[in-house]
Amino acid sequence: MILTVTLNAALDLTYEVDAIRTGQTHRVQRVQQRAGGKGLNVARVLHALGQPVLATGLVGGPTGAIILADLAAAGVPADLVEVSTDSRRTVAVVSTSDGDATMFTEPGDTLEAEDWQRFLRHYRHLASAARVVVLSGSLPPGLPEDSYAQLARLARDAGAHTILDSDGPPLTHGLAGRPDIVKPNAAELRAATGLDDPIEAAAALRTQGAGAVVASLGPAGLLAVTRDGTWRAAPPARIDGNPTGAGDAGVAALAAGALAGSPWPDRLREAVALSAATVAHPQAGSFDEPTYRLLLGQVQVTSHA
Repeated sequence: MILTVTLNAALDLTYEVDAIRTGQTHRVQRVQQRAGGKGLNVARVLHALGQPVLATGLVGGPTGAIILADLAAAGVPADLVEVSTDSRRTVAVVSTSDGDATMFTEPGDTLEAEDWQRFLRHYRHLASAARVVVLSGSLPPGLPEDSYAQLARLARDAGAHTILDSDGPPLTHGLAGRPDIVKPNAAELRAATGLDDPIEAAAALRTQGAGAVVASLGPAGLLAVTRDGTWRAAPPARIDGNPTGAGDAGVAALAAGALAGSPWPDRLREAVALSAATVAHPQAGSFDEPTYRLLLGQVQVTSHA
């Protein structure tokens, strides 16, 4: 089973407009909402792929109730801990003319220490049955910066493979938990290491505790630096659309590959195809299946000495 963890769950709102113009009023063409936060997006994609997945994390208040109802309606297996504070919201404003997306993300309300302790007890139980644990997204105010390091250690002690997808202090502190895979994007990789060359930066993260680093390079695809080798994987062409959630789809593919024990080139091919197919779908957490199937045979994976 793959366990996904979303400590800062959100209700994701998507506004579609014809174009984004700073300082002007926009008439929204369509509004969509669904349960979000990186780990919940990962769980939704894994569920659509038919993978055994369970989503956990923290939710609360009226917004949390909407998140839980949406997960139930979608059939995504979930076992989240409810807290007294209200869950946050995010807003993506998507331009239908060029596919650009502008994000607004709330930080979330401050959690109490007891909320964290209750979640740890719950997590220990769930992690004992997991083979892969995905730790994704930001931390709400009030949680310790080494939260992901704690969770990674507990998962490792339970015999699970761990994937960490975060940025800033949660990422850098999380490396102390020795996650098996870390998945930053290019900007996050540069910020974490101060290095411009992505291969050198990925190698630096490995020396700090990451087993492997899979870096998202946007339309250029993925770079993987692992103990088994270094690879680049790229789609055949740029895919236009909504990029929100594309990285989460890539994490879902990496988690499924870890569960299956697939070779790295196969994992990267799946991750790039699934990420690109998510860009082709208007909502985060969903992918365009025909695009996914088409791209699987077209993604180029090259090895670097």
